[in-house]
Amino acid sequence: MKGMNKKIFVTGGTGLVGSHLLRYLVQKGHGNIFALRRESSDMRLVADLEGKVNWVIGDVLDVMILEQVMQDTAQVYHCAAIVSFDPREYDQMDRINIEGTANMVNTSLELEVEKFLHVSSIAAIGRSETLKQADEKTEWEESDWNTRYALSKYQSELEVWRGATEGLPVAIVNPSVIFGKGFWDKGTGRFFRIVDQGLKFYPTGSTGFVTVKDVVSYMYALMQSDIINERFLLNGQNLPYRKVFNAIADTIDRPHPSIKVTPLLKGLAWRFEKLKSIFMGSSPKVTKETAHNSSTDIQYSNQKSLDAFGIAYHSVMECLEEMGAAYKVERGR
Repeated sequence: MKGMNKKIFVTGGTGLVGSHLLRYLVQKGHGNIFALRRESSDMRLVADLEGKVNWVIGDVLDVMILEQVMQDTAQVYHCAAIVSFDPREYDQMDRINIEGTANMVNTSLELEVEKFLHVSSIAAIGRSETLKQADEKTEWEESDWNTRYALSKYQSELEVWRGATEGLPVAIVNPSVIFGKGFWDKGTGRFFRIVDQGLKFYPTGSTGFVTVKDVVSYMYALMQSDIINERFLLNGQNLPYRKVFNAIADTIDRPHPSIKVTPLLKGLAWRFEKLKSIFMGSSPKVTKETAHNSSTDIQYSNQKSLDAFGIAYHSVMECLEEMGAAYKVERGR
């Protein structure tokens, strides 16, 4: 199989996608794997990979570290990114997502990396008031409907496409909302904790969802293929938020959220959270951006990804059941 003995470099290896990717690479028989992590990184998701991955302390803003550790690298999986809707974290998010990606691209060009795979997001496709269907051909529009996170991921993609024009073989994946076993205090795992604590409100919108196992298997297939300079939207199912929250509630034996989030409630919620964050110095649970996006309804196409390799997507609902079972075990229930 292509690249089995070649050096692989992974960023964001301690996160949800990165940790599952590293485990997948090990299972496939790859042994020359290097991964970047911060000194303070939470290693819980990769504890079982001790001795199987070469960890390097640093981050994507440290060009000197990148130039050293990426020597002789054949394949790069760039998974590192910050997801935040808290204005206080925007500057750091922009640095990691945009400047960090530029550093990765520039270093890969300098060291003549064979292939660079960038993990983006459906957020980078953008949103607008009139957008109802989206696929790989959907063009970014400047819009108040786009979050700062979306803008940072769009601009990070521009860095990758710049690299392609300068001769770097690239590929981009745009996963929808990713579910999979990971942390319960951040990311989509946090949904379980919120529902467990008695979530009463449900948003009216819908979006795309995908399992992390599908994201990782598709990334690997794309890296092993000869496909370059293309992007693929990875989406298992388009589902209403209410259905997802109800399913989560069922898996952990909690009541369904029963109060519909009206425009009035939505406006009050983000304003209240903003005031609370100012006075208490905490991160808001709801922001204007997240409240606004929770009421949008966009259908994301996965046809291109299905046609490319014939990989069938796993059921998002079954993934939620698996996560719910794991959540209850960890909570001693």
